[in-house]
Amino acid sequence: MSIKTNALIYFLAFCSGFCIMGIELLGGRILAPYFGSSVHIWGSIITVFMLSLSFGYLLGGKLSTKNASLTKYGLIFLVASIMVVPIALFSQPIMEFIFTHIEDTRYGSLLASTALFFIPTVILGMISPYSVRLLVTDSEKSGQVAGILYFVSTLGSALGTIITSFYFVLAFDVNTIISAFASTLGLLGLLGVLAIVINNIAGNKELAHA
Repeated sequence: MSIKTNALIYFLAFCSGFCIMGIELLGGRILAPYFGSSVHIWGSIITVFMLSLSFGYLLGGKLSTKNASLTKYGLIFLVASIMVVPIALFSQPIMEFIFTHIEDTRYGSLLASTALFFIPTVILGMISPYSVRLLVTDSEKSGQVAGILYFVSTLGSALGTIITSFYFVLAFDVNTIISAFASTLGLLGLLGVLAIVINNIAGNKELAHA
């Protein structure tokens, strides 16, 4: 991988961290009108996100062993983008259905969090291990690469949390923000898929001028 490609991977990992925490934070706003905002509501949301990320890490690590490429990496973002869209489109009817059928808000909020966030967060969780696989070219530096990557990704998560909670929720409604996250992930996916094509074009131009 070239320096430019590595920088792109770090950038995509940063943005994925930003989106993951932004969506998790908005989960509280989505569930609150139906289940409240008590500690067990947040316990349900955090539990679902942690479980789904853990499954995503396993799947991403497994997928990365099979001919890992920047194109497949970009496709993960595209799939995540598609999976995030239903949160904005169907959260209200899903919340209403669960709210009317489950009286205990603890289990209602847990089921609602699972229905809305489990699948998209599993896909988003695949990004980190796949990023490490693309970045590591020397096994002796694998720990250092993983450390830098998780630093960048977690920094993105921190910024996603603070910016979403301090600014986005004050300026936009929840569905607009969710749609923006989905669009961002889609654009990042296209960037990853097209990066190889762009690099090939640039390489051909350099050969032509040589």
